[in-house]
Amino acid sequence: MQTNLRKINTWGIGILLILFSVFPLVAQDSLSADTLSAIQTPISASDTNNEGYHIGSAGLSFQSVMRGLFGIAFLIAISYLLSANRRKINWRLVLSGIGIQILIAVLVLNVPLFRHIIDGISSGFLKLLSFTNEGVKFLFGSFASGIVETPLVNFAITILPTVIFFSAFTSLLFYFGILQKLVYALAWLMKKTMRLSGAESLAAAGNIFLGQTEAPLLIKPYIENMTRSEVMCLMSGGMATIAGGVLAAYVSFLGGDDPAQQLFYAKHLITASVMSAPAAIVAAKMMLPETDSFSDEMKISREKIGSNFLEAISNGTGDGLRLAVNVGAMLLVFIALVTLVNYLFEGVVGHYTGLNDLIASATSHRYSGLNMQCLLGYIGAPIAWLLGVPDSDMLLVGQLLGEKTVLNEFYAYTQMGELKNAGMFVYEKSLVMTTYILCGFSNFASIGIQIGGIGALAPSKKGMLSELGLRAMIAGTIACLFTAAVAGMFY
Repeated sequence: MQTNLRKINTWGIGILLILFSVFPLVAQDSLSADTLSAIQTPISASDTNNEGYHIGSAGLSFQSVMRGLFGIAFLIAISYLLSANRRKINWRLVLSGIGIQILIAVLVLNVPLFRHIIDGISSGFLKLLSFTNEGVKFLFGSFASGIVETPLVNFAITILPTVIFFSAFTSLLFYFGILQKLVYALAWLMKKTMRLSGAESLAAAGNIFLGQTEAPLLIKPYIENMTRSEVMCLMSGGMATIAGGVLAAYVSFLGGDDPAQQLFYAKHLITASVMSAPAAIVAAKMMLPETDSFSDEMKISREKIGSNFLEAISNGTGDGLRLAVNVGAMLLVFIALVTLVNYLFEGVVGHYTGLNDLIASATSHRYSGLNMQCLLGYIGAPIAWLLGVPDSDMLLVGQLLGEKTVLNEFYAYTQMGELKNAGMFVYEKSLVMTTYILCGFSNFASIGIQIGGIGALAPSKKGMLSELGLRAMIAGTIACLFTAAVAGMFY
């Protein structure tokens, strides 16, 4: 890790520091009177619509496209500055990767035929999600009424079971070879368009459906012989995407009980997962270009996750249970730690220095004082603004980006759901872009998860995994930001 920190380009960090230093002044001068009024006016839930925002999408426009292209250019510049070997960057791969993202966004978000197709896929996904409710009713439903009573309608009972069910369902698809065929088809497309090695194409496609430690199983025989750049691509792809099980959970608490909202977020989360695959390749190959020879062979490992389909379901259920318990435990600990930090910052430092009153006044009580949400909001706001997030929402989006990176995406999505339900977002565009920004495992905890998970498959690569961990997390974050900038063009 220390070697990796030393290798990150000093110029890149210097420019970022300058950006964060001058941004508040530049942004303050650039905001219109209407925007400043929107930022300084407290928003109540009663003023918002049922979708959680105040101003709907303006659709595809010259301004939205230019803001999106500016955001893409900014991310390319950062990736270039952080590159380990700028002369070896394959610009054809970069352009094709960005082109694939834009093409996916155009088809899914702007072409009626493909929009109906993705809506159909999302509807099928939601129907599958609804089957979990029958199992929940059986376990937690009242004998008298046959339904889950109101006191039991909470996160643990309504959200976490979807993680268990989808883990088992994914294992079943894997056992019958259905998932491998989907992965192979997508990998073949990426290999042909971006000229990747066979192993990294399979890993990138696998990350669309599987988690960051499950996808490497598809290429287990190749990992020991992968080049440094290929390993970087493997890790970055895991950081930039999410697993099917947690995707189902995000749909549940972002969409709530509204079928239309569930469909809305399912569509964007699925689209984000697909777009993140080429985005991660672009970020990884810019930060660590390929300089060694690699193999074009592309064969999926035939390793089974069970001797029969019942064992596959059992194994998937066990994995899902461990994941659900882990998610619940992490949320419990993270929320408690955030509360502790906020008590120290706001209850002690802010209270005795008078900073609480200054911050509350400056933000028109959007932030009650010196707390972690406020600090992360101001740190992440420059990035949010550069990507194309409207000025009045950049603090909220910056806050969520920071929470995702420092804590994890699950915690950030829960906070996004609460902010959405409270009517804190002004623009629909901000909600959509945030959905894409948070759609990835890129956080500090994932570095350890990948070192342990992938390292178990290829023990000789543990040193390289440790060295590339921070770079991969940054590349995964940049990939998520790429997808957000592209999606923002259509809002």
